[in-house]
Amino acid sequence: MALLERVSTLVRANLNDLIDKAEHPEKMIKQVILDMQNQLMQVKTQVAIAIADQHVLEKKQKENEEKVAEWMRKAELAVTKKQDDLARVALQRVESYRDLSEGFGQQAIDQKFQADNLKIALRQLEQKLAEAEGKADLLIAQHRRARAVGKASDAKLAVNDSKAGTFDRMKRKVAHAEALSQAKSEIAAEDMEGRLAGLEKEDRIEQLLAELKAKHA
Repeated sequence: MALLERVSTLVRANLNDLIDKAEHPEKMIKQVILDMQNQLMQVKTQVAIAIADQHVLEKKQKENEEKVAEWMRKAELAVTKKQDDLARVALQRVESYRDLSEGFGQQAIDQKFQADNLKIALRQLEQKLAEAEGKADLLIAQHRRARAVGKASDAKLAVNDSKAGTFDRMKRKVAHAEALSQAKSEIAAEDMEGRLAGLEKEDRIEQLLAELKAKHA
């Protein structure tokens, strides 16, 4: 998520380094604070949206669980009436709603994870903003003193930052290549898995029908 990446960049930012490298330190620190305030508002909005989406997914999961129970009752009724065809249709509905329930359940878990990450980012950004606002004047004063004696240290930091950036780009390229390779493998296996899943689903329906018939024999 681009928003989390921007927030992470702001949270990791070394305010002292930013001011040291700025041509106009006072403007720089004010701009950093303004950026943090803007991102903070966006993160708050996204947290609210993520939580709302999580609740919707959980509700959908519950609704489909209720549908599973409802159609299972119908299947049992059909068996008691010796209507095997109707029982099979009802059991197909059971399996369909069960699949939907499991899908919504997994989505709800993923959405909660995303919401939790946003909450963490929000707390971190709030702390960083409080730090920036509380230390703005002090940081500017420190910068004025450090600039007179710290040029050598600034050069070293610049070299280290460049190396770290190059290393990070290499890591991202490798990760992208690995993800692409995995995706291709999953696509190749998807068709076979789908056919096997269909056979397994038919077996489950026949097994459920047999169990219901045995239960009401």
